[in-house]
Amino acid sequence: MSNYEIFWKKSAVKELKSLPKNVASKIISIIDKLQDEPRPSGVKKIEKLKHHFRLRMNEYRIIYSIEDNKLIIEIIRIGHRKDVYRGI
Repeated sequence: MSNYEIFWKKSAVKELKSLPKNVASKIISIIDKLQDEPRPSGVKKIEKLKHHFRLRMNEYRIIYSIEDNKLIIEIIRIGHRKDVYRGI
């Protein structure tokens, strides 16, 4: 299986930087593992969006899209579960 390339929206990087350092480092570790397995156990498809998925990490969510034909993952949003779905 080929490795996927990970791209970050600027807003997702900003959201990551605003999180506590220990939370941010765990999220980065989870995202790094997506390169080898873009749909790990626990991932959920976001029904209303075609290629979007979400991963849980305690109270936080990682929203990302997958383009299998190009082997690309784009990190779209990172945030607390109460806020992360607004505007997507």
